[in-house]
Amino acid sequence: MGEIKVYGTTWCGDCSRAKSFMDENDVDYEWTDVDQEIQFREYITNLNGGEMRVPTIIFVDGSFLVEPSNEELANKLLV
Repeated sequence: MGEIKVYGTTWCGDCSRAKSFMDENDVDYEWTDVDQEIQFREYITNLNGGEMRVPTIIFVDGSFLVEPSNEELANKLLV
């Protein structure tokens, strides 16, 4: 499917769950910890209407999901 970008933090439960789901389903992705790489915070905030919400997952087609459930991830990734 190409490179998926996941922006999140280490302390975020939704981030851990999304990463686990993708790992369990052999989905390749690039992880960015926005607490460590703060230059991406503005990008995430702009995507999310002025709110800093994680995980924000950007797909190859340019679409993105914010704080998705496992069901939403499955619908997007396992088509």
